[in-house]
Amino acid sequence: MIELRGVAKTFTTPAGTFPALRGVDLDIVSGESVAVVGRSGSGKSTLLHMVGAIDRPSEGSVRVGDAALEKLSPDALARWRGRNVGIVFQFFQLLPTLTVAENVMLPMDFAAAIPAAERRPRALELLDRVGIRDQADKLPATLSGGQQQRAAIARALANDPPLILADEPTGNLDTATAAEIFGLFGELAATGKTVVIVTHERDAAAALGRTVTLVDGRLA
Repeated sequence: MIELRGVAKTFTTPAGTFPALRGVDLDIVSGESVAVVGRSGSGKSTLLHMVGAIDRPSEGSVRVGDAALEKLSPDALARWRGRNVGIVFQFFQLLPTLTVAENVMLPMDFAAAIPAAERRPRALELLDRVGIRDQADKLPATLSGGQQQRAAIARALANDPPLILADEPTGNLDTATAAEIFGLFGELAATGKTVVIVTHERDAAAALGRTVTLVDGRLA
């Protein structure tokens, strides 16, 4: 599903160049759930950005499915990402003026892969799947942090992507809620989704199938 070969990423800062990733080789099979752990600055989020086509490597190749990401144009990358990747962020990134259901429908509107008449029923089905269908017509600010993250997961599933990426998805949640969210990611992997999660929480990461550790931009 995912193949990284010799992936390096160097950023230029006022203080000079900073190598965030250094020659990373990594394979993740379809349906696998993987936690990426490491200290702050170890390159975890940068690795996730490579896999999700949010950024491009300075060196090396990234293949997801049958797509060689470094060879796609920006427009082609945006189209590919909209149909193949669902992303969950630490701070939820729900639009505050849209209802929860409307937030879940938004990726469907962008990708246009699902007929308009089917989008709200699908949003409600996904919200039911993550346990918050009763919050569908509320604004995000009225939900708890755990409920907002569940809404964000539902949104990530909107276009039925094969790949789910999450960047510190439980960083703002209490321990019990974090365990529930990790359990939900485990359930998604059990349905055949490939799940890659960046996290500091090694204990919660045990709910996933494999843990990958980064140290100073390299796989440990």
